Amino acid sequence: MVEHGNEKSPEKEDLRSKVLKLKDLVAYQDGTVASRTLVNKKAGTITIFSFDEGEGLSEHTAPYDAVVTILDGSCEIWIAGETFQLKEGDSIIMPANKPHALSAITRFKMALIMIRE
Repeated sequence: MVEHGNEKSPEKEDLRSKVLKLKDLVAYQDGTVASRTLVNKKAGTITIFSFDEGEGLSEHTAPYDAVVTILDGSCEIWIAGETFQLKEGDSIIMPANKPHALSAITRFKMALIMIRE
């Protein structure tokens, strides 16, 4: 749907008080990473990402702990020099101020929850 008058695009749809299938909230896109932010508050964010096979995020740090839960597929996550392989249903906490990166082994989707202090 396109936003016209009272119609809302799916990305702008109010998702509160609805049963959600998180992995269905963002589609795979060939050759890229796509995302959809579900919650963006001063206290923190919840974002759903999809990664095409071979895509990833380069090494970086964040000032807050972040919880990643894999919703579909599999990936590798590097945290401070240690490598972890995750698949659907797995979660990991990436500690604040530690370098981390990730790469898709297969196409995968993840939920990223970051709580700010």
